[in-house]
Amino acid sequence: MNVDAVTIAVDDAHSVAGLLQRPDNAFACYVLAHGAGAGMTNRFMAAVAAGCARRGVATLRFQFPYMQSGSKRPDRPAVAHATIRAAVRTAATPGLPLFAGGKSYGGRMTSQAQAEAPLPAVLGLLFLGFPLHPANQPSDERAQHLTGVRVPMLFVQGTRDALADTRFLVPVIEAQGPAATLQLIENADHSFHVPARSGRTDAQVLDQVLDSMADWMRAISDRL
Repeated sequence: MNVDAVTIAVDDAHSVAGLLQRPDNAFACYVLAHGAGAGMTNRFMAAVAAGCARRGVATLRFQFPYMQSGSKRPDRPAVAHATIRAAVRTAATPGLPLFAGGKSYGGRMTSQAQAEAPLPAVLGLLFLGFPLHPANQPSDERAQHLTGVRVPMLFVQGTRDALADTRFLVPVIEAQGPAATLQLIENADHSFHVPARSGRTDAQVLDQVLDSMADWMRAISDRL
């Protein structure tokens, strides 16, 4: 399957690179933002995009400006939000339901952008390891903006995620009401890695993650 390089114009003076992967049978498109420590081409992001394609979901991956410039320091929220909005504009295709979100930092920046002002045409947000708090510092402060999100949300989280203690995460999801869905992945950490003693491989876990995502997107798309 072809993966097409695209250029995403953030504003008149700045642009970032993107990768559009669209299967012939696409029923939806997912704007997939990367995490804080690795860009759009890292193995996890590539595996998610390929797995989505096999399930009929197109993806648009993209670089945040700091990652494109080689910096290790994530962009200010305003810059990240503007980049996400530009990616959403680029991905919008008439007749193809649109979703957004991403891995860790990328997902949180997407939810912040949506809470600030709705992302045009986006029907729902999908989070792959929402970073509810710093590692091993449980709190729910990073979730306060979620009350401003007015589209359905899917949180796919590992039960061993050091950035999302389920004692805090579950009440956060429940507080959002029926618009928020939590898919817990047993024994998975923030990167969806599982120990050998779990009896499953990382590949099997990723298949579970991708199946959950595709089923959720199809259910929302079928309502249109």
